[in-house]
Amino acid sequence: MDYELTEEHQALVEAVRDFTREVVAPVSATHDREHSFPYDVVAQMGEMGLFGLPFPEEHGGQGGDCFALCLALEELAKVDQSVAITLEAGVSLGAMPIHRYGTEEQKATWLPRLTSGQNLAGFGLTEAEAGSDAGGTRTKAVLEDGQWVIDGTKEFITNSGTDISSLVTVTAVTGESRREDGSVKKEISTILVPTDTAGFTAEPAYDKVGWNASDTHPLTLNGVRVPEENLLGERGRGYANFLGILDEGRIAIAALAVGAAQGCVDESIRYAKEREAFGAAIGKNQAISFKIARMQARAHTARLAYYDAAAKMLAGEPFKTEAAIAKVVAGEAAMDNSRDAAQVFGGYGFINEFVVSRHYRDSKILEVGEGTTEVQLMLIARSLGLD
Repeated sequence: MDYELTEEHQALVEAVRDFTREVVAPVSATHDREHSFPYDVVAQMGEMGLFGLPFPEEHGGQGGDCFALCLALEELAKVDQSVAITLEAGVSLGAMPIHRYGTEEQKATWLPRLTSGQNLAGFGLTEAEAGSDAGGTRTKAVLEDGQWVIDGTKEFITNSGTDISSLVTVTAVTGESRREDGSVKKEISTILVPTDTAGFTAEPAYDKVGWNASDTHPLTLNGVRVPEENLLGERGRGYANFLGILDEGRIAIAALAVGAAQGCVDESIRYAKEREAFGAAIGKNQAISFKIARMQARAHTARLAYYDAAAKMLAGEPFKTEAAIAKVVAGEAAMDNSRDAAQVFGGYGFINEFVVSRHYRDSKILEVGEGTTEVQLMLIARSLGLD
């Protein structure tokens, strides 16, 4: 397979790389320290067209593909994972479900705002007892007089409480049926809920270990009423449809993780050449140079994994297993590289001002969010016939 980037993709990489260095990097430490959302950075990302990369021009997009999004995420995540996840969630979890399953009216109403970056959307799946196990979903939606009445709570919802958050797509139980063995089967659907709807509340933001400049809230839906036509996709297919969205999103998350892993390599190389101990640059010591070499091997391998998954997806071939492999390999590469980079930096690796310390805190969630490592391993094992 040919992994050489096209001229268009290479131009995108260079543009995002310049933007990351000139706009994102100077303010990253401040937003992380203050736990503040980078509105100005996000606005400029919108002007660059990053939120519209994989969407058709008729809905305000750039007419590109998901691989282009992955390349942008990799560059952003080298310096700031919070900014990268804001883009990834805004596209993969916010706008993509509407693009994939929405009616023409829903697309015309919401996509232009989301693809421009003027508004953000989130996806409300996870609950206190439902995440990997969607069967635990307790949020309910009842159809009354042409309106869905929704009651429930959601947890860990990205992009749900900013000043520009306009929509959250929520999963809810819209009916139940009995299986032959007498057990209850839940009918889970997805419903579009504008954030200004009465009864919708984004509770105070979490105090997180990392991704401090990313917006994440628990949500409360108390008697929320939205029109019947806010149903997204076919009734009862909400979770099934979202699984397809997650498969694509795992490739994007893998690309983000590769960016983090490569960012740790790049910073470690720079520091190992500058920092001197015992009369020589520390990079001359094999203990350091071999550590960085292994970090590069991890980043390179993880990049090939997400490239392969993306190639299969764009070719219309099955890619679920490859997406799971990419997410596992890339998430672990980011976590391992951030630990090693912090060691290369010594005491400075424990100071939040340095990007490697932020990667050390940020990278753990890459083994959890949008499908835990254990879920990915389960999917891979199933593909091998090991149920």
